[in-house]
Amino acid sequence: MSLHNNPSEANAFTRRQFLTTGLTLASASVAVPMFLQRSAFGLPMAAPGMSSIPGVNEDRILVVCQLSGGNDGLNTVIPFRDDNYYRVRPGIGLRGEDQLLELSKVGAKGSEGVALHRGLAGIKNLYDEGMCAVVQGVGYPNPNRSHFKSMDIWQTADMSGTGDGWLGRYVDAECCGYGKGESGQPDGSQTIYPPIAIGRTAPLALEGRSVKPVAFETPDLFRWMGADVHDSLVEPYQRIAEQGVTEGTDPESNAAFLMRTTLDAQVSSDQIRKAVEQRPLVNYPGSALGRQLQMVGSMIRAGLKTRVYYVTHGGFDTHSGQGGAFGRHAQLLGQFADAMNAFYRDLKAQENDGRVLSMCFSEFGRRVSQNASGGTDHGTAAPMFLLGPMVNAGVVGNHPSLTNLDNGDLKFGIDFRSVYADVLERWLGTKDSSQILEGRFRATRVVKA
Repeated sequence: MSLHNNPSEANAFTRRQFLTTGLTLASASVAVPMFLQRSAFGLPMAAPGMSSIPGVNEDRILVVCQLSGGNDGLNTVIPFRDDNYYRVRPGIGLRGEDQLLELSKVGAKGSEGVALHRGLAGIKNLYDEGMCAVVQGVGYPNPNRSHFKSMDIWQTADMSGTGDGWLGRYVDAECCGYGKGESGQPDGSQTIYPPIAIGRTAPLALEGRSVKPVAFETPDLFRWMGADVHDSLVEPYQRIAEQGVTEGTDPESNAAFLMRTTLDAQVSSDQIRKAVEQRPLVNYPGSALGRQLQMVGSMIRAGLKTRVYYVTHGGFDTHSGQGGAFGRHAQLLGQFADAMNAFYRDLKAQENDGRVLSMCFSEFGRRVSQNASGGTDHGTAAPMFLLGPMVNAGVVGNHPSLTNLDNGDLKFGIDFRSVYADVLERWLGTKDSSQILEGRFRATRVVKA
């Protein structure tokens, strides 16, 4: 069975029939998560008797943390020795040891003259341990200051902001052999899971052509909900799940589709819910991001085959009342840092920290000068954070100039797709990232070879 380029069009009638029979999982989206239909769409599986797909490095995991709203990079990684910084930010600029966490004291490469916001103490701890790389001045040519368009550009790695997600293309190409011909046949063996996003909907970055991501806000919602509709649906559902695809059943038939999909739904839902029910090995903060990363940590600990997880931390659109060392921006950075620090302490307790690289980004930074409302408006270049023992710790790239500006905005020095190329080639094992990024970009080498 060949791969479909557009899974949403494949077996459309059986999908509708499947939905109307009540065999569905409750998730934040109205559609059934696409991975439940991998059998019907002919997605590759492990060969009979094997638990993995040959040539795929299942040991390495990528966690993406999206800082939504446009994080103020200039008050995140601060050029505290540049007088121009305090001139353009008289009300929200940070100064002094009680407000700044100076990086040069650690002696890591490239750290001279820059410091972290005091709210990032949890990130600073990881930096001190050699587990944090700060990539300065990241952006792209002809920047777009619209939240939606800029986020689409970041998530597709395409300047038009259209097409498949960059990680969706990776999963299709590397994990599931998109475009490579015949797939394996269902035999009950373990498969590689598609990307998992913790949230109401899956981000565009995870959307591929062959494999669609799973998205859920809480494990309680990731379950079959037919019993909530009517008791009469329970018995036929259980019968289908227990029976499986029987010998003599046409693999292309509606019955086979329902059997495989029901079994996949039940097994995957049970595995994920059982994983996140585990008590973590460390205490996580009670923030929304803390809860998301706690679920990710639990799924990693349980041994799920998922290789890409996606979490989101919102609220960074600080047009007013941003504050300096304290205030709303400080709170957001503190929540981010505390959650990430707890996540890596949990991974270390699991002995999984060496398997997990985290990449943290925002769709754009803020303008150099503060505005009249004590905040900042949409800007351009901003820093990224890469976390984990596999990074080349330190500061990568030069801090953008505060005087050589582009209409009041910072000029980017590192294309974000160069960071993506590094993650793809040096961590996820992609042989040629240009096929996924649809262009060749020099890797930043922020990840150890």
